[in-house]
Amino acid sequence: MTLLASVMLQRPLLHGGLRRLHGLATALQPIVNIHTGACYGFEALTRDVERAGFSSIKHLLDSAHEADLLQDVETILHGKAMCCFSQVPDCHKYRLFLNADSRAVANTADFIGNLHNAMSAHHLPDAAVLLEISESHPLSADTGKTTAILQKLRKSHVSLAIDDFGTGFSGLQLLYFATPEVIKIDRFFIADIAKDAKKRFFLAQIVNMAHVLGARVLAEGVETAQEYYVCKEIGCDLVQGYLVQPPTTRLEDLREHYAHIAELSQTDRRTAASTDHRLIRSEVSAIPPMPLDTGMEDVFERFRANISCTFFPVVGSAGEPLGIVREADLKEYAYSRYGQALISNKTLGRKLSSFLIRCPVADINSKAEHILEVFSTAQGGEGIIIVDTMRYVGFLSASSLLHIINEKNLTAAREQNPLTRLPGNNAIHEFVSQALEDVDGEYAFVYFDFDNFKPFNDTYGFRLGDRAILLFAETLTKLLPADQCFAGHVGGDDFFGGFRGMSRTLCETLARTVVQHFSAGVQCFYDDDTRRAGFMNGHDRQGNPCRFPLLGVSAAILHLAPGRRKYGINTVSTVIADAKSQAKHATENVYVADLEQLS
Repeated sequence: MTLLASVMLQRPLLHGGLRRLHGLATALQPIVNIHTGACYGFEALTRDVERAGFSSIKHLLDSAHEADLLQDVETILHGKAMCCFSQVPDCHKYRLFLNADSRAVANTADFIGNLHNAMSAHHLPDAAVLLEISESHPLSADTGKTTAILQKLRKSHVSLAIDDFGTGFSGLQLLYFATPEVIKIDRFFIADIAKDAKKRFFLAQIVNMAHVLGARVLAEGVETAQEYYVCKEIGCDLVQGYLVQPPTTRLEDLREHYAHIAELSQTDRRTAASTDHRLIRSEVSAIPPMPLDTGMEDVFERFRANISCTFFPVVGSAGEPLGIVREADLKEYAYSRYGQALISNKTLGRKLSSFLIRCPVADINSKAEHILEVFSTAQGGEGIIIVDTMRYVGFLSASSLLHIINEKNLTAAREQNPLTRLPGNNAIHEFVSQALEDVDGEYAFVYFDFDNFKPFNDTYGFRLGDRAILLFAETLTKLLPADQCFAGHVGGDDFFGGFRGMSRTLCETLARTVVQHFSAGVQCFYDDDTRRAGFMNGHDRQGNPCRFPLLGVSAAILHLAPGRRKYGINTVSTVIADAKSQAKHATENVYVADLEQLS
């Protein structure tokens, strides 16, 4: 950069710009629990930077860095954000997410001092502020220096979040060293995620990794109900974006609870989370947690009074879980002659935070399978901390988790078709009912019905008939993507496919593929002469000799476009009979129609 360009960049700051910064506005955008809509906190966003002579917040921060005024600018902006946040009714119940420029954080001592001074000035406790570190700007090119910076932040009791996760190339290293409370997923991975299987895969891996490390996942920039549903299904804990509420400078517009998010969660019936919730709650052990400020003498006393407990959960001032403290880590002091006295010394001793171990965390509304996956990845921990609206509820041990999974498996086995092990009529009925309730979603019901199955059974016997049914079940589960499709067995030679979030054309393509693969696969069941002839010799219902086409399958597809449903499940049952008949005479035995038109 030329000297002239540098001076031009700095001019707004060098000529009274710092004073003008006090006139900037602060907007707050709510961050809410993805299951309940309860407000968890607010992100502070600077507005009207144009008034200070800058084109954007990035321009302001870059200019401040060039002018060696970045610490001053960050102090002003953070102070304004805290002042705004402190005026929110009952602000102590929420967290303030503060963006931090990594170039300012690198000067750790000054940054921490300025941050704590601002918090004290606005009467905010340490737990109220959550500092967002972006991976798009590395703290340092030196890994050792980055680690030292993060350790200093931790020792100063500053809570951390990783912002824009997935946008840079150092995110995994930052995640490894920072051990953040929250990971904010960049909008890139959220946009149109309902239509992008690769994005869903990436998000699922990030969620599992974060939960194993005891961090919450925040889906940032969620704008549509479809994006919300996918984020919730994958296991995100928090949601932020225009779907919840745009950033606002009007504090009276902020809410303690966002009812429309709770309604979306309640109408999202595509998972078994509600059933899992009851199972999980019945197995959770309500181990009394320790506050983080518990003195070490009281910690030792708690273990002495509860001989059977080998660990205790530790929570912050708002009831949020921070990790666990283990008896094994205290033995060095507990059994030393002067150990307890040394550790309990208020001047020289160590605090409870020094013994804090991160522990996997899961929301009580999560699916049991997701919790099991998190626990399995964590490799042999004590169990999983369970939270509700981000606050500690209890602890789920390995044995309790296995009991939950076993109960689910027993229930599923009772409702499965005994031959194919596919879900039966109850599950199919539930899928259809839930699809009809979800007015914003796009669905399709596909009914598969064998053609010429009776003459095949009569000719080759019921054992080979069962093999044909099993072949179709395998074809169905193999070809339908599990994350968007539901495969069920109505009974006999009737099957069901439920498609979610797919276009009419894609549904038809998938159904045709299933029909073609089964017709090709079932050929091996015939003798050579019948296969070459292309038909079976048999008898009709009156006993007369006749020829029957080879075994195949028809697919009747009923498509549901997004929008208000004007029909119920009884209408679907009535309409499907005609649609199945149409399919048997359609090209390639596949018939597709919009349910609105048929009803």
